[in-house]
Amino acid sequence: MLTVLDALPDGLLTRDAARVWELLRGPTLIHLPGRREPPLFVSVLLHGNETTGWDAVRALLARYAGRALPRALSLFVGNVAAARAGVRRLPGQPDYNRVWTPGKDFAPERALMAEVVAAMAARGVFASVDVHNNTGRNPHYACVNRLMPAYLHLATLFSRTVVYFRKPDGVQSMAFAELCPAVTLECGQPGQAGSMAHALDYLEACLHLNELPSHPVAPQDIGLFHTVAVVKVPPHTRFGFGAQPTEDCSLCFAEDLDHYNFHELPQGTVLGYVNGCHVRLEAWDEQGADVGERYFTVEQGTLRTRLPVMPSMLTRDENIIRQDCLCYLMERLPLQETA
Repeated sequence: MLTVLDALPDGLLTRDAARVWELLRGPTLIHLPGRREPPLFVSVLLHGNETTGWDAVRALLARYAGRALPRALSLFVGNVAAARAGVRRLPGQPDYNRVWTPGKDFAPERALMAEVVAAMAARGVFASVDVHNNTGRNPHYACVNRLMPAYLHLATLFSRTVVYFRKPDGVQSMAFAELCPAVTLECGQPGQAGSMAHALDYLEACLHLNELPSHPVAPQDIGLFHTVAVVKVPPHTRFGFGAQPTEDCSLCFAEDLDHYNFHELPQGTVLGYVNGCHVRLEAWDEQGADVGERYFTVEQGTLRTRLPVMPSMLTRDENIIRQDCLCYLMERLPLQETA
């Protein structure tokens, strides 16, 4: 059930992510006035263990205590229960960043997110920012679901590195892209030096914007990538890191696998070792087809890239790999192809 507030509960800004539940009993939309309308929409804690967004919002609102915000702000605080436990999502919960568009299931969370979108459509919304962390070694970057100039300008305000994707669907930025320029921020790992300050400076800059430019982004101001596949470990495959495969672990990835993020890997790069001729990786493209054999091959027990690839979000967190994915595969996207 969605809670809607028109003011911050007393003491909320003194609570870290693990204690937000003491004042917010569940997903909460908070509308705060500012000198300009329409509001900036910001969502945080869609994943309970990705805390940089909440920390940045706390610092931002504390900075403006007793004075008006430059622009109205609508803040959505998502998976409060998972934040209390310090996990991405609780057992039995859907992923709070996969339920923003209609799906085959009838999870109550889909209705709740639809309520949030409808509320913001009724108010009008200037721009949408969804703040995340990730578990592997990644640079800070922004993601968009549309290649229009305003969306790209909003993204490059955070980072020159921008990723365009259409899968996975059901994400917050995809739903809000129907209403306004929308971005997802990837702020490195939680607690990483500089992550909160970067997100804080970005959110303050967004609040001070009068408008977003309609002219194209200059090519020298952006490094644009297109996510072409989501890589998953098949559910029946037992895997680990840094050791030789055994009967109990049929796929062992390289110990430093997450160091490959945002590096262009040549054909034949070793990703790990396998025990068994049927061990493989899945790679799901934007049309929902498994194209794993296009990108990966197993040769004499060694898992290698079949083509040059650039991965993002490679992680060594086994829970995240099971709940979400191993990584994404990207290709460079020339800016002229967005025109």
